[in-house]
Amino acid sequence: MNIESLTSYCLAKKGVQESFPFGGDTLVFKVMDKIFALTGLENSPCTVNLKCDPEKAAELRENYEDIQPGYHMNKKHWNTVNIEGSLSDDLIKELIDHSYDLVVSSLPKALKQELNG
Repeated sequence: MNIESLTSYCLAKKGVQESFPFGGDTLVFKVMDKIFALTGLENSPCTVNLKCDPEKAAELRENYEDIQPGYHMNKKHWNTVNIEGSLSDDLIKELIDHSYDLVVSSLPKALKQELNG
């Protein structure tokens, strides 16, 4: 996967917006103003930080070299994923979906209704 594919996939999700709240080189994807993915545009190889269930995060890190504890994030809840490495596009999309779903599930009822309305 590359940065263009990552961006397209994230932006195709319902209620997602992109922004640069941490400066021009960090692209952030939010659903209902809550971050579910962020990537450094200058990173080589390209990586993305994704929210993850803590148990799943630990399992993924053990099984995949291209999945590490979240860089500059709460390492219990975030992974840094090398999207240009050995991981399949399908697995990367699954990890993006998981991050998005975790954030949506934690939204207050009113915001969930707004998202689905």
